Amino acid sequence: MRIIENDKVKEKVYIEKLENGMPIMIIPKKGMQKKYMIWGTNYGSNDNVFVVPGEDKETKVPNGVAHFLEHKMFEQENGTNSLDVLTALGVDANAYTTNDHTAYLFECTDNFYEAMDELMDYVQNPYFTDENVEKEKGIIGQEIMMYDDYPDWKVYLNTMQAMYHNNPIKIDIVGTIDSISKIDKEILYKCYNTFYNPSNMAMVISGDFEPEKLLDEIKKRLKDTKANGKIKRIYPEEPESIVQEKIEQTLEVSQPMFTIGIKDKPIKNVKENEIQIVKKDLAIQILLELLLGKSSNLYKKLYDSNIIFGGIGLSYEYSRTYAHVLISGQSDQPETVYEMFKKEVNYVKNNVIKEEDFNRIQKKIYGEFVREYNDVSDIARMFLADYFKGINSFQYLDEIKNINVEYLIEVLNDVFKEDKMVISIVKN
Repeated sequence: MRIIENDKVKEKVYIEKLENGMPIMIIPKKGMQKKYMIWGTNYGSNDNVFVVPGEDKETKVPNGVAHFLEHKMFEQENGTNSLDVLTALGVDANAYTTNDHTAYLFECTDNFYEAMDELMDYVQNPYFTDENVEKEKGIIGQEIMMYDDYPDWKVYLNTMQAMYHNNPIKIDIVGTIDSISKIDKEILYKCYNTFYNPSNMAMVISGDFEPEKLLDEIKKRLKDTKANGKIKRIYPEEPESIVQEKIEQTLEVSQPMFTIGIKDKPIKNVKENEIQIVKKDLAIQILLELLLGKSSNLYKKLYDSNIIFGGIGLSYEYSRTYAHVLISGQSDQPETVYEMFKKEVNYVKNNVIKEEDFNRIQKKIYGEFVREYNDVSDIARMFLADYFKGINSFQYLDEIKNINVEYLIEVLNDVFKEDKMVISIVKN
């Protein structure tokens, strides 16, 4: 097994890439009672057009298949539901689908190997029939209608609609009532056999384990499946411009909600530009704290004037086909927040960033990264998501010390452009 060690947090990751192409990452946490396992596939809601390895023609599937497939994986041929089996073992089990990956997971203190038996069984043995697929359409249809009334989700999705012309990130992960009606068992099996091949998957386990022993136990439970070759994913061309600057929707909310989005250019060839991507991500996190974090001048001004309520969500999301900044919160005057934010960006561009402010925020963000290593679930989910992006999570701890004020200003000018900004508002 290959060992990657980080002296800053005194952590080791044991990695073995199996013959079938799947990496297994084990992060030992001596003395920790909790154990966490996550098994993911590099397949998300954006992967709707692709060429199956060994074929020449494109396959196009309806929106929402990745999420639909995640739901169906728990149902077994013997009539049991694996989620119920895992719950009966006393473990906290779940699954999720994002734009770029799907994952199955559980956390426990006891019955780890029994839970691993169940998880590895249902992920490797799908069971789809005409009847259970039709039944699931009704369940997911209800979920879609629920999300249509969920203001947090709608303000986010509308932001994507305002920023992106063609990128499938603008489409709801769960699909639509119409799109899921076109899903059948043949589509599910084709997507499963294409994307749930070990060569397109990764597994991360964190807890008090002996890595070699745990690896042997995992290998015993893996089916003998060969790597199926590279999947060609096809995405539409996306212009750099935004679609519209402002988008509004009315829903039942106690206070208006807003999300400011800033469209960025994704960095291609991630593996060749790993350090560049990590540094850019870190710089944007620092800039967001400087501009609108709780200790910033703008936040204090907005809060003291009763323009915003509570905290502001600040994040940078990126993958192989998209990248954007998101700023979310509640305000009776969302347009005012938007205008004041743009003015603050211009002010910072034209004035020197104080070293003391930069150093304070740099230390704060470094501390947040270090704290993540105290939680087995945070560690495992972080390593899985970063692996699918082509990044080693330890790089964030190493590169944050290499960020300086000059680089911050460079990123500020390159990313925080007014013609790439949008605002999404949900009002009562």
